Amino acid sequence: MKRFSLKNIQILRIFRIIVFIVGIFSLLMLVLAFTTLPFWGYHWLGTSRSEMKSHPEVIILLGGSGMPGESNLMRCWYTARIAYQCPDSRIVVAMPGDIADSLSTPVKIREELIVRGVDAGRISFEPVGTNTRSQALECRKLFDENQHVVLVSSPECMRRAVLAFRKAGFGNVSALPAFENASEADFTFKDDELGGRKTPLPDIGENTQIRYQIWNHLKYEIVIIRECLALMYYRLRGWV
Repeated sequence: MKRFSLKNIQILRIFRIIVFIVGIFSLLMLVLAFTTLPFWGYHWLGTSRSEMKSHPEVIILLGGSGMPGESNLMRCWYTARIAYQCPDSRIVVAMPGDIADSLSTPVKIREELIVRGVDAGRISFEPVGTNTRSQALECRKLFDENQHVVLVSSPECMRRAVLAFRKAGFGNVSALPAFENASEADFTFKDDELGGRKTPLPDIGENTQIRYQIWNHLKYEIVIIRECLALMYYRLRGWV
């Protein structure tokens, strides 16, 4: 009975420590959400390795989610833009899938690029790689690794992608992070002018920080933590 009680006490103490640590961590994340640090952390992941000194010979679109999907549509938009600026470059869609299937994600990405004005003859596929490391290794088989390559991906993945391709042997790699552009519209409003119930609540119509910024920063924090863990894993595996 005493052993059982002591064991329960030890478990309770460990549980209290865990709860305390989680609480402190959550409070810290909430406080940081009121600052600009999460945005600049996200921005750093996207731009720290994105220098581009010359026109690329190969544009590699690193596929994300399915099609249509936010991440892939954003990457298609940026890929089409740089393809227009660099008409002599070839384009590689690095996305796993069956390229013989007209409904597969890589084929739909190709169709989206064509809709956006990219010549179909410039587009080829790398449909084997299932993560950034394997995509880099598979792309190395497709063309000369000394060619200037630009990677197009979501901002949070950009630093890891460039480092992974360089580790795989590519000597000249730059990046084009697919950042979202903030709307230029004014989203403020007068709460009382919209009718509804007269409840004793603070007006939030003119406070965009409460309505948008804090929540966006909380999402950035999750993305940053996830990506830092991915970078750590890639580093330990020797992939970057």
